[in-house]
Amino acid sequence: MIRKARLLYEFARPHTVIATSVQVITMLIIVASWRPLTLDLIGLWVATWIVCLSLNLYVVGVNQLTDVAIDRINKPWLPIAAGRLSVQAGRWFVVIALIIALIGAWLLSLYLWLTVVTITLIGSLYSLPPFRLKRKPLAAAISIASARGVIANVGLALHYRHWLEVDLPFTTLVLTAVFFFGFALVIAFYKDLPDDRGDRMYQIETLTTRLGPRRVLHVGRLLLTACYLLPIAVGLWSMPAFAAGFLAVSHAIVIIVFWIVSLRVDLQQQQSITNFYMFLWSIFYTEFVLLSIYRLTDLI
Repeated sequence: MIRKARLLYEFARPHTVIATSVQVITMLIIVASWRPLTLDLIGLWVATWIVCLSLNLYVVGVNQLTDVAIDRINKPWLPIAAGRLSVQAGRWFVVIALIIALIGAWLLSLYLWLTVVTITLIGSLYSLPPFRLKRKPLAAAISIASARGVIANVGLALHYRHWLEVDLPFTTLVLTAVFFFGFALVIAFYKDLPDDRGDRMYQIETLTTRLGPRRVLHVGRLLLTACYLLPIAVGLWSMPAFAAGFLAVSHAIVIIVFWIVSLRVDLQQQQSITNFYMFLWSIFYTEFVLLSIYRLTDLI
C-alpha cells in the first residue's frame, strides 16, 4: 500500500503537489484573514484541497501519458517512463482524478467547479492531440501562466468568499494575480530547459529549442525581476507601515537570492539545470507564504 501511494505521489509530480497545497491554504488565509480556526473552516480547506489535488493529478497525468517516449529521454525517472507504472494504470488514475475533481467541485461551489472545468480544458488542450498546445511555445506559456497564475488563484478566492461571506481584499487579489501570471510564465519558460535534448529529437518546438538555453535563462531573469519589482514598489509606496516594509524587504531578498543562484547554473549539465528549476518552484512556494504573512500583518 505504501509503495502504491508513493508511486501515485511520483506520478502526480511532487513539486506540483506542494505548489497546489500551498496555493489552496494560502488563498484561504488571504480571504479568511484572522477568522477563528473552526472545524467548518478546516473541513472547507480539506475538501477544497482534495478537489485541487485531483485536478492537479489529471493535468500532470495526461501530460505524462502523451509524452512517454519523450519522457524516457528527458525524465526517465517518471513512473510510466521508468516502467514502474503501466499506461493503463496511469489512465485509470487520470480518469478517477478527473471524476473526483469535477464532482467534488460541483458539490462545493459553482466558482470552484468553473475553475476546475476551465483548468481541465486548458490542461487537455495543452497535452492532447490534435491541439497539443505544448508544441507552440507562446500558447504553452500562456496556458500554464493563466491556469496556475490567474485562474487558480482567482477561482479559489471567489470560492472561499462564497463560503465565508467576506469582502475580497481586492488590492491583494490583483497583486497576486498579476504577480503569479508573470511568475508562472517564467516557470513555463524554464520548464523546458532540462528537456532540450528530447524536445529537439521529437521536434517539440519550445522557447529553449528556438532561442537556446542561455537566452531563455536571461529572459526569465528579467521577467521574474519585473514581477518582483511590483510588490517591492507597492511596499515602498505604502511605507512606513510594517506590512509594507515586510513586503518590500522580503521580495528584495528573494529576487537577489534568485539572481545569485541563476548566475551559478551550468547550462551544460542537465542536473544543474534541473536543480535550478526545482529551486524556482521553491521560491514559488515561498511567495505564497510571504503574501499570507503580508495579508495578516496588514490587518494588525
